Amino acid sequence: MVDAILKPEVIGGNGVARWEEQHSFNGKFPNGSKNSNEIVSNGSISGGYCGNMDDSESNEVVRRLVRNGQLPEALTVLENMAGNGEMPDIIPCTSLIRGFCKMGQTKKATKVLEIIEGSGAVPDVITYNILISGYCKSGEVENALKVLDRMSCAPDVVTYNTILRSLCDKGRLKQAMDVLDYMLHKECFPDVITYTILIEATCKESGVAEAMKLLDEMRTRGCKPDVVTYNVLINGICKEGRLEEAIKFLNDMGSYGCQPNVITHNIILRSLCSTGRWMDAEKLLADMVEKGCGPSVVTFNILINFLCRKGLLGRAINILEKMPDYGCTPNSLSYNPLLHGFCKEKKMERAIEYLDIMVSRGCYPDIVTYNTLLTALCKNGKVDVAVDVLRELGNKGCSPVLITYNTVIDGLAKIGDTKQAIELLDEMLARGLHPDVITYSSLVAGLSREGKVDEAINFFSEMEDRGIKPNAITYNSLILGLCKAHKTASAIDVLAYMVSRGCIPTEATYNILIEGLAHEGEVKEALTLLNELCSRGVVKRSTTQHASVQM
Repeated sequence: MVDAILKPEVIGGNGVARWEEQHSFNGKFPNGSKNSNEIVSNGSISGGYCGNMDDSESNEVVRRLVRNGQLPEALTVLENMAGNGEMPDIIPCTSLIRGFCKMGQTKKATKVLEIIEGSGAVPDVITYNILISGYCKSGEVENALKVLDRMSCAPDVVTYNTILRSLCDKGRLKQAMDVLDYMLHKECFPDVITYTILIEATCKESGVAEAMKLLDEMRTRGCKPDVVTYNVLINGICKEGRLEEAIKFLNDMGSYGCQPNVITHNIILRSLCSTGRWMDAEKLLADMVEKGCGPSVVTFNILINFLCRKGLLGRAINILEKMPDYGCTPNSLSYNPLLHGFCKEKKMERAIEYLDIMVSRGCYPDIVTYNTLLTALCKNGKVDVAVDVLRELGNKGCSPVLITYNTVIDGLAKIGDTKQAIELLDEMLARGLHPDVITYSSLVAGLSREGKVDEAINFFSEMEDRGIKPNAITYNSLILGLCKAHKTASAIDVLAYMVSRGCIPTEATYNILIEGLAHEGEVKEALTLLNELCSRGVVKRSTTQHASVQM
């Protein structure tokens, strides 16, 4: 038997905000002579494409198809137009490119551009910018650069900024600086957004000292930094741990012709809190108000979160209650740290009280709030309350997610109510949620503890049928259940299966089997196995001594 167990053993050792597109085509296009129902019927082109249409009629078809969201059909019309030598209208074609880019279909968007260029029509910079933006958003920056090279009109600052942002987001700062040089060579002058993008990336990659050189270059070129630029630098200084220097920078901003805003103060405030400087954080808040810079909800949430992490729930409540005095309405992120704090201190009544206060004030909890509360309730043995809260989620406009069900299913399984846990699994499936290894491990463990080993094996099989790979916890629970049912031989079979499936047994796996053998009267076998495993370093010597005494 010892050989059977040993044989399968496996032993192993705040940045810059993205700018919005500067051009849009929200205005109404001129109406054609035909009614759209006469041109487009049932999502297709009535009677196929009419080759004898003139340019204006064909362009009207494209326009109406794009407006109706029928992009593939619009592309078909364009292709037919190209075959007939007709000239496409740039405006609906640009809208079509935009539509394909939003859908992530950049190849089709490029096809539209090729048709425009092949027809002799001249795309404008807006058309190119939309396609370049589409490529960048899809992570295809190389294709965006190819479009830049083939542009039949001069790129503008938006063109370059889009590419620079994409390169910097990918950590390709050197290439971004090459694009900046190319931009200057083409006499397209960088704006504040250009430099702010590059300064932010330089702070991350090369440090603030290098970023300051770009700030100097920016000023030399007559480009005035704005508050976003300074915020990026202050954030970089804080991340380098030079908080005093960041505070000085904040105080000096007025002399640079730029007043700090609430985001500037929040950056400093977050750093003060993260370094435990609560008194300085309070002073900064007072200075902020005195200067006429009103705090935001984020400001207060930073303070509340810090105080709750320190266990200073009373002070956090005081801050929360003062928020309306500054024109700020607490949101779920204001209440969540408080609820978590109460739960951590096992003050469940206070947590539920504040949950009710939150709702009474018109702030509806999010799923994070409920998950925090449910976890605490289950840990504190109040699983029945957790079930009630879960049942009420739908009425409160908050849909439970996988982790929500897993928390309560695990809680029910641990108190021996696997019947209700299985009902929740069925409810999950009915809602279209897919159980995972945690869901099934909880059920297998609960059923095994209750002595319902056959049912545990059924759920283990169902788990594998769904393509979910059991982990060591799942196997250990099943092995424990079999050993308790005096089916140690079957438990050893499970161990062999466990190893064959590539799951490495843990020390707990072997300890369960050793105890199972001992309980079945196989003390000699158990001791032999124990000593062998100890010599191999699979179980600790202290475990051997403890088990030997028990046996």
